[in-house]
Amino acid sequence: MKYLHTMIRVSDPEETIRFFGLLGLKELRRYDNEAGRFTLIFLAAPGDESAQVELTWNWDEKGYSGGRNFGHLAYEVEDIYAACQRLADGGVTINRPPRDGRMAFVKSPDGISVELLQKGAALSPAEPWASAPNIGSW
Repeated sequence: MKYLHTMIRVSDPEETIRFFGLLGLKELRRYDNEAGRFTLIFLAAPGDESAQVELTWNWDEKGYSGGRNFGHLAYEVEDIYAACQRLADGGVTINRPPRDGRMAFVKSPDGISVELLQKGAALSPAEPWASAPNIGSW
C-alpha cells in the first residue's frame, strides 16, 4: 500500500494555489473535466512529490464551511520562523504562532487548518513570535 494524496475542496483555486505556494508547494498537474464541471489540481513540496494535496474545485460550488471538520494538513519546515514570516508577509493570518519555536497553525482560504512543524529540535523562542497571541481557531 502507498499513500497517494489528501483531497480538499476549494472555492477559489487560484487563491488556494497562492496560499500553498507561500508554504512552498508547487503545482504538479491539473485535470479539467468539462462534463463533470470540476478541476483537480495536484500540489506537492519540491523533492517530496509522493505526498500530494489534491485541490478539487467544483465549478458551480459557491463556497464551503466547516473546514475545521477535516482536521489538518501538516508540513515539516526548515525554519518555522521564516515560514511564518513568509506567510504573514503574503497576507496569511498566523492563527497559532510558533511561540515555542516548534509548531504553528494557519488556515487555507477555505478554512483548512495547516500545521507547520519545525524540522529537528525546536528553535529558541524569538520575537515577534514568542509573545504573539492566538488569532481565531485552528
